[in-house]
Amino acid sequence: MARMSNALSTATYKLAAHLPKQLPADTGREVAFAGRSNAGKSSALNAMCNQNRLAKTSKTPGRTQQLVFFEVRAERWLVDLPGYGYAKVPLPLKAHWQEFINGYFRERQALSGLVVVMDVRHPLREFDLQMLEYAKARDLPAHCLLTKADKLGRGAAGNTLQAVRKELGDVATVQLFSSENRQGIDEARAIVTRWLQL
Repeated sequence: MARMSNALSTATYKLAAHLPKQLPADTGREVAFAGRSNAGKSSALNAMCNQNRLAKTSKTPGRTQQLVFFEVRAERWLVDLPGYGYAKVPLPLKAHWQEFINGYFRERQALSGLVVVMDVRHPLREFDLQMLEYAKARDLPAHCLLTKADKLGRGAAGNTLQAVRKELGDVATVQLFSSENRQGIDEARAIVTRWLQL
């Protein structure tokens, strides 16, 4: 079966930044991906880029401990933010992440959109709402992926989708997503591709 053209399939790992000075030049456009440590963020990134091992998936929540940059083409980036929520890390490191990400959202001019990845069975947790607040403060477009939609029946998944859309209003767009059965991948990819102006 022929696949749709995928502008994100060229994404390659370039660098991981633990400090602001390690970030690439603040030019071009980039889209950040945020999500709780077990929400399926890495799997979603891999599915959207049609690659199996671009973003590292792990049985250990919180493995992404830096801002990981994937280059789609010159000055076009996908940015994997540290998984939040379950990560068992020392408090000083959590404080460092918080400060780093605060500054990233506040100052990064290349940032063109935010994708918040949420398990459809546990949406709109405190951390998810905090990420959406970052986007709202910067007037950035935000899009929510309700992942693992294959784990719920169609009716239950649809009800959750409508409830999340109602709660968020115009703060973010929302869709169902499953990297397992490929539900919603084209829709999500189209949004990110548009934000990157590919």
